Amino acid sequence: MGGIYIHIPYCRRICRYCDFHRSASLQRKSEMLGAIGRELAARRSEIGKEQVQTLYFGGGTPSVCSPEELGRLVRTVRELWEVDRFEELTVEANPDDLDPEYLDRLRAIGVDRLSIGIQSFVDDHLRRMNRRHTAREAVEAVRNAQAAGFENLTIDLMYGLPWMTPDQWRSNLDCALSLGVQHLSAYHLTIEPQTVFGRQGLEPVGESVSEQHFRMLREQLTGAGFEHYEVSNFARPGFRARHNSAYWQGEPYLGAGPSAHSYDGLRRRSWNLSDNERYLAGAPPETELLTETDCRNEYLMTRLRTAEGFSTAELRQFGVAEAERIADRCTAFVATGDMVRTAAGFAIVPERFLVSDFLISELFGTESAYE
Repeated sequence: MGGIYIHIPYCRRICRYCDFHRSASLQRKSEMLGAIGRELAARRSEIGKEQVQTLYFGGGTPSVCSPEELGRLVRTVRELWEVDRFEELTVEANPDDLDPEYLDRLRAIGVDRLSIGIQSFVDDHLRRMNRRHTAREAVEAVRNAQAAGFENLTIDLMYGLPWMTPDQWRSNLDCALSLGVQHLSAYHLTIEPQTVFGRQGLEPVGESVSEQHFRMLREQLTGAGFEHYEVSNFARPGFRARHNSAYWQGEPYLGAGPSAHSYDGLRRRSWNLSDNERYLAGAPPETELLTETDCRNEYLMTRLRTAEGFSTAELRQFGVAEAERIADRCTAFVATGDMVRTAAGFAIVPERFLVSDFLISELFGTESAYE
């Protein structure tokens, strides 16, 4: 199972934490959408039609586009890859874009899943992050989507905010659960140097606060019947994100638009420049061929983000000696309570997902692009 990702590099307002490629100027939006359509046609052969089962519009903020603009790209993908029906068609959206008319028009072009960027149900948090919606609008957006017939909704929340109290985080989770959404993505605030927060010198929360927020997150969501199936993602049974799950299972995917990445499922990875002007001028994707070590590390990095972990048998394809070294190291992590043995191999204990990056890096081999 694979899919196509389309990056819409525009936002009406820049969030102070955001490290993604985006622009607040929409002047060349129509030109950009045309260029993305041409890129899809030019790269048609990079992924087979049997592999295109999901389509995902990310950004940026795809909901700055009209449903008709998005619909033209949906039709382009359908025609190029002869897709009769997508298993999942997702659009990321800001709450204040989701009025009933807009939602009805999204449904008309085949969108069946919405990823709503809420981040917090506390107005003070939203102002500090420079979000352009209010807590009331966030709740209304979810209810509008449900009234329009959307039965697969995910929302984003953010924790580890320096000004967030435990009671506010608990209230955010309670509000999310009360709305009856099927999926929730929760991200710990990371302060990158080039973001507004980074330039302001905002200090991250301490380790104890991170652990407290993470523990509350897990307890409330798993207690409500959600599966903690990936580091940052929780889903009700049957509602795991199919498109994103393909990334974590090493499936091939094609990314179109500035900054979008692609992977052939084997050794070839490519990415478009994070530069709108150069993309519009026709700059080709940059590419790299992964080394054997990179492939092994990528396998570990993606599989160990999931609750299922990795297969020892699959790992042996990268070399028996390395597989044994990694298994020995994992056995040591089992002894410390950080990992668990599974029927197929090893997995990180979900309660330890917060430190998954450290655990995974401890398993990496040498001479890797990831070090």
